[in-house]
Amino acid sequence: MFSWLGTDDRRKKEPEVFQTVSEGLKKLYKTKLLPLEESYKFHEFHSPALEDADFDNKPMVLLVGQYSTGKTSFIRYLLEQDFPGMRIGPEPTTDSFIAVMHGNTEGVIPGNALVVDPKKPFRKLNAFGNWFAERVDRIILLFDAHKLDISDEFSEVIKALKNHEDKIRVVLNKADQIETQQLMRVYGALMWSLGKIVNTPEVIRVYIGSFWSHPLLIPDNRKLFEAEEQDLFKDIQSLPRNAALRKLNDLIKRARLAKVHAYIISSLKKEMPSVFGKENKKKELIGSLGDIYKRIEREHQISPGDFPNLKKMQDQLQAQDLTKFQPLKPKLLEAVDDMLANDIASLMVLVRQEETQRPNPVVKGGAFDGTLDGPFGHGYGEGAGEGIDEAEWVVARDKPAYDEIFYTLSPVNGKVTGANAKKEMVKSKLPNTVLGKIWKLADIDKDGMLDDEEFALANHLIKVKLEGHELPSELPAHLVPPSKRKISE
Repeated sequence: MFSWLGTDDRRKKEPEVFQTVSEGLKKLYKTKLLPLEESYKFHEFHSPALEDADFDNKPMVLLVGQYSTGKTSFIRYLLEQDFPGMRIGPEPTTDSFIAVMHGNTEGVIPGNALVVDPKKPFRKLNAFGNWFAERVDRIILLFDAHKLDISDEFSEVIKALKNHEDKIRVVLNKADQIETQQLMRVYGALMWSLGKIVNTPEVIRVYIGSFWSHPLLIPDNRKLFEAEEQDLFKDIQSLPRNAALRKLNDLIKRARLAKVHAYIISSLKKEMPSVFGKENKKKELIGSLGDIYKRIEREHQISPGDFPNLKKMQDQLQAQDLTKFQPLKPKLLEAVDDMLANDIASLMVLVRQEETQRPNPVVKGGAFDGTLDGPFGHGYGEGAGEGIDEAEWVVARDKPAYDEIFYTLSPVNGKVTGANAKKEMVKSKLPNTVLGKIWKLADIDKDGMLDDEEFALANHLIKVKLEGHELPSELPAHLVPPSKRKISE
């Protein structure tokens, strides 16, 4: 059982006990952030109020792409089976969305029924187009390498993901349909186009591959596709482990936006006349909203990136009665400041406790299980894995050449010293940190010297690294020299 004590020393309140991160987030939101949102009509401008399901739901991935980029095929590739409601075809099929969820039995829940289910996090979906971006753990933008194009409509969709850039990943799909040189050009064009749309200093991670179960049309880049696929799978695998941290981070973003919104609304209220000239003043204030933004930024030391989109805010204010807005309420803002300064920091400790003491959740099934074991696992039989299925020690193939070098290093009692071995190993030009790891793997009996088999093993591992493969954290059983296998056991 986990517990977290949150106190308000100024008000001498009794400490609150939260058993889980989810419970803590719910309580903080309802008691400290929600009152501020309700007072300044935050839900009418930005996002619906959060519900229990938003804190309890499992990690979600939002897959977005233009028609015929392979969205449905991508999902089916991950699931390795058809799913209810799927439809694959070249014709436009992007007029609606499908939420694919795990269940004991297959079935389809109509949208109207889904948005009224309190156990599902979709109840406030119909009124807000950016709802998904706020509540999902990962956003995957899917592009077709064979016919790369970003329409004006899709460009606007990507821009609507502002403040959620950290969740975005890009998949350049159908990359097996073009040659390597053309693929490089397409990749460059995609990065250039995204750079104009996504306003972030960090480069978005792009995964290149062909995510369907058909043979590769042009197999030249097979190894690249396999490596990219594994990286994408690892990213998705990390979502359950980081789910609580993501919800905490999103609550912080929401609280910062709610604070800025409160300053904007209260500033507009303060400038409105009580009797005459309301409409003219309203037009004037909306027109000068940019100046109001700058004033609030200076007075409260707020980052420009925390402010809502100016044009969108101006459009929304047109339908509002500014005289009914609330004036600034310092106590509501103080509660949110206290949450950000103290409660969130304490809750972060509980997040780490849950991460370390709970079993690591794993995404199972479908394509995630397909390459875990057996000869089709990523990198199987390559690099340090070469020779894993062979009866003969794989290092023996090149041992005669290594032996010639070994006997030039003045071995004593069949072993070379570390200093003499180092003189040969540094010729590889690998960094000392890498060579140090190779030494630890090769010096099986840990005597600070290498015999002929250990020396051959060290050179084999150097070769593995020079060919671009990673070194193993522990020496695989098939690389242990036959005469040393009892020692390693």
